[in-house]
Amino acid sequence: MSIPPDTLAALAKMPDEFERVLRSVPARYTTWRPASWEGVPGETFSALEHACHLRDIEIDGYQVRIRRTLEESSPFLGSIDGYALARERRYPEADPSQVLAAFRSARNATLHQIERISEDQLARPATFEGHGGITLRGLVHVLCSHDLQHLACMQWLLAKITSDAART
Repeated sequence: MSIPPDTLAALAKMPDEFERVLRSVPARYTTWRPASWEGVPGETFSALEHACHLRDIEIDGYQVRIRRTLEESSPFLGSIDGYALARERRYPEADPSQVLAAFRSARNATLHQIERISEDQLARPATFEGHGGITLRGLVHVLCSHDLQHLACMQWLLAKITSDAART
């Protein structure tokens, strides 16, 4: 059982999807944070911070996890503290265009990694912190789920932005 074509297509179109949503955020709200995060479907990041997070987790998270699962015997894949990365790498100061370009490039590299994985390799096991036992195939699905979570967070932020803009 290979990776479903729909999953691969979703992964491939994520940079465009995310850029479309990010571009719909008014410039003055790129780093805005609502007073309340009640109901947020994921991390409590500003729009720009979501973009930076996607870029960094692609490179430091999923590319490394895929490589380790291919090269090591049943590796433990630790979780990455996205909030610590945001502080250390000063996400609010990032240039959105550069971040989007870097995310796009990183996603292309990840897709290249995935395309080279054989059917047998997709069954390689790992333990992913917060998820438990997982195969390489499952890790690809978690990456797709991660994308969807951040798109949902951006829609949630747009709803908050719309409410804030209506009050001002």
